[in-house]
Amino acid sequence: MLGRGGFGSVFAGRRKSDNLPVAIKQIRKEYVERQRVDINGEPIMFPVEALSILKVGGIPSAVGSSAVVSILEWYDLEKEVFLVMERPDPCVTLLNYMLDNGGCLEEEVAKNIMKQLVDAALMMHREGVFHRDIKLANLLIETGSNDPRVRVIVFGCSCLVQEEPYFNLFGSRRYAPPEFFKCGLYRAAPTTVWQLGAMLYEMLHAKRCFDRYRLRNGRLYFNNRQSRDCQNFMRQCLTLDLEQRPTLEQLQQHPWLQN
Repeated sequence: MLGRGGFGSVFAGRRKSDNLPVAIKQIRKEYVERQRVDINGEPIMFPVEALSILKVGGIPSAVGSSAVVSILEWYDLEKEVFLVMERPDPCVTLLNYMLDNGGCLEEEVAKNIMKQLVDAALMMHREGVFHRDIKLANLLIETGSNDPRVRVIVFGCSCLVQEEPYFNLFGSRRYAPPEFFKCGLYRAAPTTVWQLGAMLYEMLHAKRCFDRYRLRNGRLYFNNRQSRDCQNFMRQCLTLDLEQRPTLEQLQQHPWLQN
């Protein structure tokens, strides 16, 4: 077992044909959200999690080449749904990667990770997928080389991008944007930008969890050892007014990621 949540469990396994490492996600059927998809004229009620991964390029032929882990198979049984996905090896979650490196990351390492995350988030939104739960535990870091590579996992809270706001919160409340608690709604891109900023804060501040209440009251600690561009990037992501928060495209062009 790799992990367990309220809706199911994830197990490590290997594909018999070629010994490929896989992750097998077991989900209780009543918790599987579905969407109708027409394939060759036949309507199929597809698990949204599997559909999201397929839409952003996580297909079997792309094993190891996408920022999103590939989905290899899915099985719809009487009481459960099983998703079989690529399992990068060796890898750790971003949370464990931080713990292995003393609890926080050097700015250059965090910049490398954030650059990959912004690119991945922009790709997902362009393909019409809103992850909704970007956090340290839902990202893998491949550790097989000196240059850590980011892989996005856990699309159980994902949905399709829409112009209208969302009202039901999915994912961690800790990383929910302030507009949800103020107005009871949130939008796709500004929420993703906020979550990226919250994660960057935790990457750079050892033993300090991100706290939106402290930020709102002007009491969130920022480490002055970080460069001005880094602090500016983080503060822009964590802008309380969603209308003033930068877009993902603007983040991609921020001087901190360009230097």
